Amino acid sequence: ATQIQASMLPCIFPAFPERREFDIYAAMDPAKEVGGDFYDFFMVDQTHLAVVMADVSGKGVPAALFMVIGKTLIKDHTLPGRDLGEVFSEVNRLLCEANSEGLFITAFEGVLDLKTGELCYVNAGHEMPFVGRAGGFEAQKIRPGFVLAGMEGVRYRAGSLTLQPGDKLFQYTDGVTEATDAGNNLYGMDRLSEALNAHASESPQQICAAVRADIDAFVKEAPQFDDITMLCLEYKQPFEEKES
Repeated sequence: ATQIQASMLPCIFPAFPERREFDIYAAMDPAKEVGGDFYDFFMVDQTHLAVVMADVSGKGVPAALFMVIGKTLIKDHTLPGRDLGEVFSEVNRLLCEANSEGLFITAFEGVLDLKTGELCYVNAGHEMPFVGRAGGFEAQKIRPGFVLAGMEGVRYRAGSLTLQPGDKLFQYTDGVTEATDAGNNLYGMDRLSEALNAHASESPQQICAAVRADIDAFVKEAPQFDDITMLCLEYKQPFEEKES
C-alpha cells in the first residue's frame, strides 16, 4: 500500500528537465503505512504550471482512498483559463456527494503563468504558503476558505500574487509545523521560517532536504504522528515563444 500510494504522486526528479522556466521538488513521508497528505504538480497547458498541496483528515486506508479521489478531481477540473475558485467549488460539490466516511480535505492550489509570473491560487483551509523573494522567505497571510468536503454549497474565491524570476514558493502540510519533540513542543512557524531563510538561495530540492533535516534535529527520537509533506517551486525565467 505504501508503494502504491507513493507511485501515485509525482516522484521522478527533475520533473520537467526540458523546462528552463522553473524548478520544482516535493516529498511526502507518511506517519503510518499510508497517509492522507498529497501533493501534485502538472502542466495545465504549455505556459501554466499547477501545484497542489493537501491534507485529508483521518489516517489509514479511508484517508488514503479519499486522497486519491480528491487528487483526481482537482487535476481533472483544473483546465486552461478556468477560475480556481470555480475549480474548488465544483470539487467540493463532488466530494460532498462521495463522503460516507465524513472526511474533509484542507487544500491549496496555485497555477503559475510562466509568461508573466502571476500565481493564481485558492486555499481551502490549508496552511499559509511561504514566498521567497530577494529579502528572504515570508509567510503569505492568505485568508483560508472552508475545507473541501466539509459542507455543501461553499463558494471559493481565487487570489493572486506575482513571482519575479528567482522567487520561490514553499508549501507544506501541518505535519511540518506540528512535528513534536519528546517534551510535546511544536516545531512551529517561526522555526520553519528560520530554516527556510537559512537556505533561501539553494535549489528547491536542497531547501526541502534542509527543512526535513531541521525537523529531524528538533524532534530527535520522538515518534512521527503526522505525515510530513512539502513542495518547493522556483520561478527561474519567463516563458519565451520558440521561433518557428
